[in-house]
Amino acid sequence: VQLQASGGGLVQPGGSLRLSCAASGSIFSFNVMGWYRQAPGKQRELVAVITSGGSTNYADSVKGRFTISRDNAKNTFYLQMNSLKPEDTAVYYCHVVSAYGADYWGKGTLVTVSS
Repeated sequence: VQLQASGGGLVQPGGSLRLSCAASGSIFSFNVMGWYRQAPGKQRELVAVITSGGSTNYADSVKGRFTISRDNAKNTFYLQMNSLKPEDTAVYYCHVVSAYGADYWGKGTLVTVSS
């Protein structure tokens, strides 16, 4: 499984970005799909996850601002980020767990929130 994350960039505070994670195979085979982030000098942290059943979970710091979704036909899942804050600045990684319990990471995409 290969994951390709994209959509990062520089945005002003209050702005929006949408991250995409394209999978090399069918996302139907994944039990869990998620986004993590790692800010400079900090540990990687969970941002949002979505299960094969459609359940979602978010870090408290992004609830109400970020939305995770998926497009099965495109084998892609997304992270819509609104009302971005400087503290959202980080490298964002997509991650999946297969039906067999194997997990895979995409290369990160940098999000910088700054005026």
